[in-house]
Amino acid sequence: MNRSDLRGIDFKLLVMFETLMQERSVSRAAERLFLGQPATSAALARLRDIFDDPLLVRTGRQMVPTARALEIYAQLQPALDAISSVLSQTSTFEPATSEAVFRVGFTDDVEFALLPALLKRLRGEAPGIVLVVRRADFHLMPQLLNTGDITVAVGYARELPANAKQKILRHSRPKVLRADGQPGGLSLDEYCERPHALVSFDGDLHGYVDDLLAALGRKRRIVLAVPQFNSLASLLKDTDMIATVPEYAADVLAAQGGLRVDELPLERAPSPLSMVWQSVHDTDPAERWLRARIQMVLGDD
Repeated sequence: MNRSDLRGIDFKLLVMFETLMQERSVSRAAERLFLGQPATSAALARLRDIFDDPLLVRTGRQMVPTARALEIYAQLQPALDAISSVLSQTSTFEPATSEAVFRVGFTDDVEFALLPALLKRLRGEAPGIVLVVRRADFHLMPQLLNTGDITVAVGYARELPANAKQKILRHSRPKVLRADGQPGGLSLDEYCERPHALVSFDGDLHGYVDDLLAALGRKRRIVLAVPQFNSLASLLKDTDMIATVPEYAADVLAAQGGLRVDELPLERAPSPLSMVWQSVHDTDPAERWLRARIQMVLGDD
């Protein structure tokens, strides 16, 4: 196919193909594209004709891509990224008058402790924008970025998509929260003996603290796990429970009153809190403005 033949290609079909490959489901792809399922099925039929391949084959309740579909997808993604980047460079962004919708992903600790300050800054500069926040821990972050459900994320990042970009915003140390009035910090023995409360989005009762303790032949006793930070202060109040949380979350929780912040009686290197985004949005003026504000407010400079 030469360049002149491209005039007969509906480029919306290529976006539909990318979405179908990401979702592996006609109904989910239709929902993401705000289309009816019949229209999406018809688009898949046209794509099959264009590429002379089944592309997605139903196996049980799933649609499995063919080898040809995987080959096309691998070459198409960077091409669509390049087209999107070129088009975004021709646009401008005026925060004061914009009504743009930004879709971001934050871990729960970031949403709880750092989002209020960011939102205040964004609302001050761009009162007409809409901010849609998704919960994005390190398990969900790669998928949400890859599917385009979010354009930028802030959290502790692992196993990112190949076309993602990353910038470290701050290095965070863990702190210990407790509600009692016992003077001084906790020794390691006291830390292990006290009952622990844990913030765990997916209910996992094992974390980095347990790995640190296991290396010393020690362990802790977890008596409570909750899925988010906003209830932690009231749950610790008037108890002997302690909680180990990032320092920025500890400061906000302690500021609510009734809690004190101690050092963790374990050696641990600071953890990098990162901002992550897809390279396709790297030069988009609106996204660059948003990332600059995230770094300005959430960074530790």
